[in-house]
Parts: sequence; C-alpha cells; structure tokens
Amino acid sequence: MTRAGRLHRLSQLLRDGTTHRAADLARAVGATPRTIYRDLKALKEAGLPLTGTRGTGYRITADVTLPPLSLTMAELEALHLGLVAVARGGDAELVAAATALARRLDAALPEDGTAAGAPHLFSLESAGTQHQATLRQAVRARQKLALTVAGLRRVVRPLRLDYWGRLWSCVVWDETLGRFDEIRLDQIAVLEVLPSLFVTEPGKDLARFDARI
Repeated sequence: MTRAGRLHRLSQLLRDGTTHRAADLARAVGATPRTIYRDLKALKEAGLPLTGTRGTGYRITADVTLPPLSLTMAELEALHLGLVAVARGGDAELVAAATALARRLDAALPEDGTAAGAPHLFSLESAGTQHQATLRQAVRARQKLALTVAGLRRVVRPLRLDYWGRLWSCVVWDETLGRFDEIRLDQIAVLEVLPSLFVTEPGKDLARFDARI
C-alpha cells in the first residue's frame, strides 16, 4: 500500500467515532506502529482533528471532516448567502451553527484576498447584507437607485455586484458624480429604489468599466 493510500485508509478508520490503538491501526493497514505514529502526526498536521496519545489510542474529534476545498468566487458567494439565509430562519440551533461556521470560514480566508486590506469579516451580521437582494434585482431590471454614502445622496446605475471573499461591492455608473465607482455595500447608509430605468449607453456600461482595469 502506498503512503497516500495508507493515509486515506487511516482517515477512514478513524472516522467511526471510536478510539483506535496504534497497534490495531498498524495491523489494519499492514504497517509498523512506528510508521503509524508518523502517519498520525502527518494527518494531524494536515488538519485532521485527531486527539489521543500513545497507550490510550486515537480518534477523530469532529463529527464530519472534509478534504481541503478550492472554491470559486461564485461558490464562496453562494455559501455566504446560504449562511445568511439560514441565520435568518429563526431556528436557534441552526442560527448558532451558521454563525460558528461563518467564523471558521472567516478565519480560513486569506487576508490578502480582501480588497484594499479592509478588515471585513465573513459575517452574517455584517453591514450591507440587507442591500444584496435589492441591488441584485436592480442590476437585472436596470433600475436606477439613490444611495446615501458618506452623507452624500447619489443617483446611480447599478451594473454588477462583486464579492471579494470578505467584501461586497457594487459597480455603478454614478450620475451624480459623472463617473464609474465601486461602492462597498457596508458603506451604504440609505438605499432608495427610483421609478426610472436606464438603458445601456456606450461609455457608461460594464464593457467600458472593465476596459479601464
């Protein structure tokens, strides 16, 4: 059995919720106890929630373990929205679980993935989440909005919502300032849906915005 195959088999054996002695694990995978101790150390260093000592045995402390995952920004956004929905559902146990998971995800996210180094958390209570549904609908419907940011009321055309791992922003054409802007959702104090729609205009659309970058 290769080392990779042995590590995989050990992780499977340890997931049954019982305590396993190194000698028993060694027999199960056809290795020496000394090799098993090295393997258990490697599994623990890789993030497997192992507990135990020589003589008493070893077990996995978490109910469920997952392999390392690589998420796209869209998948991370969907995960965030799902946690927000669960946290607002009213079930106390699920609210607590969603909050705990959000904290763990926040701890796992790289600091350098945050736009401009802003210390925004993967938080269910973070400012701006209440605007997401309205902004999404406005982007799809091409609905003009009035946003109050830093005390200034600005009429904007919302073009796209972006998610940066810890930070939400909205790309807009700002009619008040006459330029593109990326507005952080947590900076929006007041959001007002205006009755007027907008049409795509050359120089004021996403293609022009993306060409600037």
